[in-house]
Amino acid sequence: MKPFVYSLLLTFTLFAACNNSSDTTRTTASDSSAAATSATDPVKDWKFGVALWTFHTFNFPQSLDKVDSSGLKYIEPNTFQKAGPELKDSLILQLSPSGIEKLKSMIPAKGLTCESIYIVGDSTIQSWKKQFDIAKALGVQFVTTEPPLNMWDSIDSLAGVYGVKVAIHEHWKGVSKYWNPDTVLMAIKGHPNFGACADLGHWPKSGIDPVEAVKKLSGHIIGIHLKDIAAFNDPTLKDVPVGTGVVNFPAVFAELKKQGFRGHIYIERDAEDQPSNLPSVIQTVKYYNEQISKLK
Repeated sequence: MKPFVYSLLLTFTLFAACNNSSDTTRTTASDSSAAATSATDPVKDWKFGVALWTFHTFNFPQSLDKVDSSGLKYIEPNTFQKAGPELKDSLILQLSPSGIEKLKSMIPAKGLTCESIYIVGDSTIQSWKKQFDIAKALGVQFVTTEPPLNMWDSIDSLAGVYGVKVAIHEHWKGVSKYWNPDTVLMAIKGHPNFGACADLGHWPKSGIDPVEAVKKLSGHIIGIHLKDIAAFNDPTLKDVPVGTGVVNFPAVFAELKKQGFRGHIYIERDAEDQPSNLPSVIQTVKYYNEQISKLK
């Protein structure tokens, strides 16, 4: 995502003491039992789609057209995308309830399914409530976000009231407090509505091996952002098409299957290929299907 979005997140993120309450039941889209793990079928149980940030140079209806052309069915919108000319090109987070209903109607009209959304709030609970209102209206199962460290308790409680989970996303060191999976685990501890969104292409920018990070977050991963990067320890890099960089996707997929993961996997591009990222998305779909077919 764009630096201005990261900055918005960072300005409202404050260090706070870790919550010392005891461990609660893990929040996860996976069933951790051995029987469920052995029965996991990635083709049937993994919900493969695309995060609409991939098409962030387009408005919402244009992005839906791109996804439709890719053959994918699941989408993860974000609340800072333009809603399109019918809705006066307002940002989704600025839409009225009737505007959200209009936006929502566009999704099934394209044969698509929305079960999560990326949200960004500020330092006030009111801003997060507005974001959760949008999520609830869209009927999602979880929100993907990076909550301020000093708001873990309140956002966890809010998620409980709204009946949605929070998948904590990570950017890289210097931009996100969640660059290290240990911080994500600290946030999850004592917060039953929290889980993790593993952005595979962001971890290498902080020198973290995605395979090891996925192992560390075992049982907590709700969603995956499928992304690749050309090298480790270089936060200036833009992502590259999946399967052409340093991320060991066969090992990641094998580990997810081993964990009994049953969640959403979204292709996401940060780079802006011209005229759009659609060709690389189609390339990624082919690569993903090839790798999944090899899983034992």
